[in-house]
Amino acid sequence: MSVVSRLRSFHRRRINIPVDAAALVLDVGSGDKPHWRADVLLDHYVGDEHGGQRSGASAARVNRPLFDADAADMPFADKVFDFAICSHVLEHVDQPERVISELTRVAKAGYIEVPSSASAKIVDFPSHLWWVTLEDGVLVFTAKTAAYFDADIDAYLTESGMRQPLTDLLDKHLDHRVIELSWRGTVTCRVVGSPSADLVAAAHQVDAHHRGGETLVSRALTALLTMPVRRRKHRDPILYDDIVRPDLRTGTPEPLTPKIYRTPRPLHAGVRQWWRRVRSKRPHLVTRSMDSAMIRADIFDTPNWRSRKTIGVSTIVDPAAINLRTNSVRNA
Repeated sequence: MSVVSRLRSFHRRRINIPVDAAALVLDVGSGDKPHWRADVLLDHYVGDEHGGQRSGASAARVNRPLFDADAADMPFADKVFDFAICSHVLEHVDQPERVISELTRVAKAGYIEVPSSASAKIVDFPSHLWWVTLEDGVLVFTAKTAAYFDADIDAYLTESGMRQPLTDLLDKHLDHRVIELSWRGTVTCRVVGSPSADLVAAAHQVDAHHRGGETLVSRALTALLTMPVRRRKHRDPILYDDIVRPDLRTGTPEPLTPKIYRTPRPLHAGVRQWWRRVRSKRPHLVTRSMDSAMIRADIFDTPNWRSRKTIGVSTIVDPAAINLRTNSVRNA
């Protein structure tokens, strides 16, 4: 792949974005190299301690408003973003279909990029949980059973010192190493299997594989290539209450600034939907203190709870306990 071809690939994947200056853009899993056009960032692994989840600098870059939140339960209102970018994130998460559901809930359109399984099975990162393919427009996530596709090949690459040279060779043909998916309104996906708890735990404890020089080159190249289109950046102030879910609004006209925002611990999605029904159908039963308690209740901030009694209202059963998996994600 020639230098010109690599620059064209970089421009297509990292610079070119189909939005105008008025569009509001979100970068999900922004890490240390947030997209140049993103107005708002979301990353749940902000600090150095999560460096194993990134290939560049160890800490996330906070040069725009960054929400430290779970991509599977974003704090944003429905369809508030015109475009959402999710690049090299889905292969890291436990439930990619939930993240895709949230992407299509909070944004009208977007771009997804993930490593192709064909290339990943040659050289992969141990922080990845899925082999990903694109089959007739459907993103298929197949759970990994081990950190690497073949233990013998992995041992050979480690012992021979060939891992990095082979990685560099594959990266020269990056268009064949990644899956690029532009979407509007709908993303269809299929999940096959589920990574084991041990594999997930190991993925979150892997050593950092940072290449700081690569990050600096990427930032410099981005700055150079975006000079002609910088006018397409969103210029108007963005108010906190204008983009977050109704249950998280403060009632004050607070403009977002380049810092980390941590919203109150979220209710489980099923609980939140149930509470919204209570508030709409039986408002006479809801007091402000009860509503505040429900919004901030951290007893629901775990994927394993089954049923709890809360503030004397009702017993709530976790819908996720039914163990359903999403085949397609559709948000009108």
